[in-house]
Amino acid sequence: MNRFDYVRPGTVAEAVQALGADPAARFIAGGTNLIDLMKYDVEKPGKLIDITRLPLGEIEERDGGLRIGALVTNAALAYDARIKERYPLLSSAILAGASAQLRNAASTGGNLLQRTRCYYFYDTATPCNKREPGTGCSAIGGVNRIHAILGASDQCIATHPSDMCVALAALEATVQVSGPQGDRAIPFAEFHRLPGDEPSRDTNLAPGEIIVAIDLPAQTFTTHYTYLKLRDRLSYAFALVSVAAALELDGQTIRTARLALGGVAHKPWRNGEAEALLQGQTATRKTFEAAADLILREAKPQSTNGFKIELARRAIVRGLEQAAAGTPQSQSDKRIQ
Repeated sequence: MNRFDYVRPGTVAEAVQALGADPAARFIAGGTNLIDLMKYDVEKPGKLIDITRLPLGEIEERDGGLRIGALVTNAALAYDARIKERYPLLSSAILAGASAQLRNAASTGGNLLQRTRCYYFYDTATPCNKREPGTGCSAIGGVNRIHAILGASDQCIATHPSDMCVALAALEATVQVSGPQGDRAIPFAEFHRLPGDEPSRDTNLAPGEIIVAIDLPAQTFTTHYTYLKLRDRLSYAFALVSVAAALELDGQTIRTARLALGGVAHKPWRNGEAEALLQGQTATRKTFEAAADLILREAKPQSTNGFKIELARRAIVRGLEQAAAGTPQSQSDKRIQ
């Protein structure tokens, strides 16, 4: 780990100013991802800006929904009574991720910014366009069992690791940020990026910006929802495929459908055509299979992850069946229902 300077601003404005004075600096809150990256020499910031004293640790009512401060821990968010009652999909997704110890430390804002768990990204002895632009992608033609089947490019096939972000995508959250040019709101669908020709950029944050909050809309999906996570072991493992499904039903007719996938792309994956296909249809397995086929029609497997296409198809169908039946996947007993 490299030597670094350390500062602790007292306000958001001071934090933004500190980053503007040293663009190579990094914000640190829970540190559950950044410290690992520093230990592996993937990240080498010359300065850490400790934001843990900023007033961003509350969950507040806002326009019929909730505003979640960027420093709210994952554990506090998952177990908050308002989240459990009004946004159970989000609570379930958080509890599906990491471990209790990590959730106690990890921050909400940091969760949005965590980096891929691609083996080659962490191995500084191998080429990686995400870590060192222009060096190549070792995962293409390499060990790529966990890698993307949707939205990848010839520059990068890494996947986004978050569970929480998959639920936030389905809930159509909004990210509130502050920076040198002032405050702005970023729709969640526009926050993360596909790799394209710039795989080193994970988000659309502008230089010097800091996440201050995440807004949840009034629409909550309290009955017909599920977060289904498929992985190599039942705990403390990243998703091979995950599904956040949320429905509003009128009898057996789908009035509204939200569907987001994790573990399959460089960002939480939504397909507006598939959601539109579901709306107005009867909640049957045949309908769900049609939506799954539409989502996966452009899936492109790599040398060792072709199994993910069928796994994703079955997960989408199972997730939609769980949501329609109002029987969400348990995160205490993780065996698939």
